Amino acid sequence: MGTLLAAIGRPALALCQGVGQSFWLLWDCGLWIASWVAWPLFWATGLSGRVRRRRGVRIHATAEQGYRVGPTSLPISCLVLFFLGMILALQTAYILKKFGVTEYVSNLVSVAIIRELGPLITALVMSGFISGSIAAELGTMQVYEEIMALRTSAIHPNRFLVVPRLLATMIMLPCVTIFADLAGITGGWVIGTRILQLNSDLFISKCFEAVVAKDIYTGLVKSEAFALLLALIGCHQGLSTKGGAEGVGRATTNAVVLSILFVIVADCFFTFLFYFLFEA
Repeated sequence: MGTLLAAIGRPALALCQGVGQSFWLLWDCGLWIASWVAWPLFWATGLSGRVRRRRGVRIHATAEQGYRVGPTSLPISCLVLFFLGMILALQTAYILKKFGVTEYVSNLVSVAIIRELGPLITALVMSGFISGSIAAELGTMQVYEEIMALRTSAIHPNRFLVVPRLLATMIMLPCVTIFADLAGITGGWVIGTRILQLNSDLFISKCFEAVVAKDIYTGLVKSEAFALLLALIGCHQGLSTKGGAEGVGRATTNAVVLSILFVIVADCFFTFLFYFLFEA
């Protein structure tokens, strides 16, 4: 019994410790971003002399990370959502054909993609592009003591390394999600017009008829939350890497697995929050 409890307790304690450290990392990065954003306000109101200024966000590094997160992952995300839209249209048409209402395929595809599948599948696809790559990069820097060299040079690793990756991911992931949503609906349109012989104008009008503003902003809120989770988990796993090359591989694997787990948990939470709790 003691061995069983130890086998359960060690991963649970490690998970709780990692969550706590990730919150502290998020808090520190939030302070860097907030001080950079609010400094013009302090300067305009004459309070700049009373507030210690933190060094600004690295815009060039943020742009580089944004290019790696956004345009690099856009083709694979759109391709996955395109085929997912085709699969969803085929599956729903199989059921709706029995009732003679195949024209409602467009309603189901558009709502399911924009509200749920678009943000979720995009985040899962990009878990490797974001969490895995960030963990491998920062883990290698940690193993070769480059992060210690930054601290020795009085450069804060969170400002120098974490903040650009966090901002880039939170900016680019919702943009990639929008294009992926369009690709998914396009996949449904291909099946609807070519195989189900639906009118193209009817399909498009049904899509606009089914999708409401709440579906759009809930999908964007989900993608923003997923971006925060992916970047934060990848940075935490990378900065806590130990044990050489083996440790880098372990950190990369843990980052991808934990990202998938927490993205699904967060999706369940937001679905309950927006469509059950707020509705009640």
